[in-house]
Parts: sequence; structure tokens; C-alpha cells
Amino acid sequence: MALSDVLARILGFLRAGYPEGVPADDYIPLVAVLRRRLSDDEVLTLTTQLIALGNRPAHGTDVRVAITKLTDEMPSHEDVQRVEHRLLAAGWPIDDPLTFPK
Repeated sequence: MALSDVLARILGFLRAGYPEGVPADDYIPLVAVLRRRLSDDEVLTLTTQLIALGNRPAHGTDVRVAITKLTDEMPSHEDVQRVEHRLLAAGWPIDDPLTFPK
């Protein structure tokens, strides 16, 4: 099975930095550094789904819920912003001043 380029780079980084293996105390910091990020295809999928729902304007809460359903994780602020920017680029207004100020 071939690894994706991203995964191969992550494994290369870990092997170079931890040639003897990852110490138990470093697991949590590594997970924080290597947290999941939405791919461009996932951002497109989410924005397409949100637009198809027809709720204008979209709310930041809708974006966060959609990301959580897709990833089964709490969304990062960066991922929420990427989806919101994609919605705005498609002409879909965002109505959530806490997430995306007007």
C-alpha cells in the first residue's frame, strides 16, 4: 500500500527526530503538532453540502457542525475559516460575527 505524500513526510520527520522511537512523554505534544487538517477536496465537499442546504446566510455553527460530522473531531479555527472563505467566494454570505466579522 502506498502512503500519501503527506503521511510519508510525517513519518520521515518522526523517524529523523526519533531514531530510537517516540518517548511516551512526547506522544501528546506530537499529536497536537500533527493534528488533522481539512484537505482542499474536503473543503469543497463541505461548502457544496452547505450551499445545497439552502440556508442563507450560513452560520459559523453550521460550518463547525459540518466539519465535525466529516472528521469526527472538533474543527480547528483555521479549517472553519477555510470553509467560510470558500462559501464567501461562492457568493454565500456568512452570518456569525464571532467567527467571521463583517
